[in-house]
Amino acid sequence: MNESELVSTARAIVAPGKGILAADESTATIKKRFDKIGVESTEENRRAYRDLLFTTEGVEEFVSGVILFDETIRQSTSDGVPFPKVLADKGIIPGLDGLRERLAEYRDLGARFAKWRATYTITDELPSQYTIDVNADALARYAALCQEADIVPIVEPEVLMDGTHTIERASDVTAAVLVAVFHALYEQRCSYEGLLLKPNMVLPGYDSPKQVSDEEIAEASVRCYRWVVPAAVPGIVFLSGGQSDEQATARLNAMNRMGPHPWELSFSYGRALQAAAQQAWKGDPSNRDAAQRAFYHRAKMNSLARFGKYSPDMERAA
Repeated sequence: MNESELVSTARAIVAPGKGILAADESTATIKKRFDKIGVESTEENRRAYRDLLFTTEGVEEFVSGVILFDETIRQSTSDGVPFPKVLADKGIIPGLDGLRERLAEYRDLGARFAKWRATYTITDELPSQYTIDVNADALARYAALCQEADIVPIVEPEVLMDGTHTIERASDVTAAVLVAVFHALYEQRCSYEGLLLKPNMVLPGYDSPKQVSDEEIAEASVRCYRWVVPAAVPGIVFLSGGQSDEQATARLNAMNRMGPHPWELSFSYGRALQAAAQQAWKGDPSNRDAAQRAFYHRAKMNSLARFGKYSPDMERAA
């Protein structure tokens, strides 16, 4: 394991003003998103869509890394340039969702970081301690394998938003999950400095009668992470979950306004970065420029949120 390379890659991914584009939708997931815009989910349409995202001029100002699906890391632009090279030439670090058996192959294809996800449902009784412990062990074993292969692991324990739970219940569960995860990472002798955490924000359930403000979500989230996330971890890169584009940006902004923090607070958004671009594109090559402008705008808004300088007024002015 080359620890210095892991550390430098982890820090580059959470560089100030930048975050991650999660473009790792499975074939089934991208089909659902294409269905919404009336586009057939063929391999060529998926390739063309990823092409427009990755070649958006100037997006490297705001995006440090891209999480790719297995299909995508093997694809190229229309003129034959492999996507990992397109990204690397822009200074964007390619990464993968899911690997294990093929770590060496993925590294040869250009991947320098990877992501593995575990999910937790909240009810009055769930998640069970058994679920918390088993998921923590799996995440830690994955992280150890990645670091052994000189790939930075992004560890994603996602406490789901589905349900009627309060923000207080979400905070308790998130803290319990993260305590177990970091204990397991320690037991696996993982380098905290050479990994990143991709957690949920601390939110009330979708159907909770007690919804709260963005500022309350930011306060609950930061308080929870300060309890349990070691300061040695370079960065926390949030998933957007079921939040709207603007909610995900505004809440990240509110957290960064509370800084400084022991770690960088960044983003690793999929739908929250791509939804506007998909709606603008709709599978029509003539809409490519409009889709790229929409993607660039969302990336820029989240870059500003990294500094606590985002305002909803910027959406209306765009």
